[in-house]
Amino acid sequence: MSFGEFIQKIFKSDYLNNVTAVTIPDMLMALALSFCLGLFIFFVYKRTYKGVMYSTSFGVTLLAMTMITTMTIQAVTSNVVLSLGMVGALSIVRFRSAIKEPLDIAYLFWSFAGGIAIAAGMIPLAIIGSAIIGLILILFVNRKTHTNPFIVVLQCNDHDTYEKARKYVEQHTVRCVEKSKAAQKGRLEVNLEVRLKEDNTDFVEALTDIDGVQSAVLVSYNGDYMG
Repeated sequence: MSFGEFIQKIFKSDYLNNVTAVTIPDMLMALALSFCLGLFIFFVYKRTYKGVMYSTSFGVTLLAMTMITTMTIQAVTSNVVLSLGMVGALSIVRFRSAIKEPLDIAYLFWSFAGGIAIAAGMIPLAIIGSAIIGLILILFVNRKTHTNPFIVVLQCNDHDTYEKARKYVEQHTVRCVEKSKAAQKGRLEVNLEVRLKEDNTDFVEALTDIDGVQSAVLVSYNGDYMG
C-alpha cells in the first residue's frame, strides 16, 4: 500500500466523522455551564466543611470532576459504539484515595450528577437541582446546636474522686456516658461522652476545684468513637 492510498483510507474512515459529532458551540456552552456549576459546588463545600483540615485540592477536584464528567458524557452520547467501549474502559478504573469525611462522598456524586445533567441537555435540572441541594447542605450542615457531642477527659487520684466529678458533670449535662477508663497507680483517667444542656462549658473549670481532680479537658468530636 502506497503512502497516498494510506492517506485516502484514513480520510475515508469514520474516524474523522466524529470531529463534528459535537459542535463547538454546544461544547463550549456545556463546559461553561459545568464550570459555573463546579464553582457553586466548590463554594458550598467550602462553606459547609466541618473537618479538621480543609483541603483546597479536593474543592478543585470537585470543579474539575464536573467538567470532566460533562466532556465524557458528551462523547458517549454522540456515539453508541463509543459508549459501550467507555463502559468497559471505566470499569477497570480504581480509585485508591481515602474519603476522610462521609459528606465528601455526597459532593463527589453531586459533581458527577451535575456534569451528566448538563451534558445530557437537562440544564434546568442541573441548575435548579443544584440550587436546592446547596441550600439544604448549607442549612443543615451549618446548623449549630448545643447537643453536639463532647468528650470530657478526667484525671483523678482515685475512684471516689472520679464518682464526685462524674456526678458534677451529670448535673450540667443532659447525657453522660463513660467511654474509656485507664488506671495507673495513684491516677485514674476516664473519658466521658457528654451532651451539654446549653452552650456553656464553664463547668469544666469548676471540676478542677474538686479535691483529687488533677485535670479536666473538654474536647469536641464528630461522634465517632474508636476504642
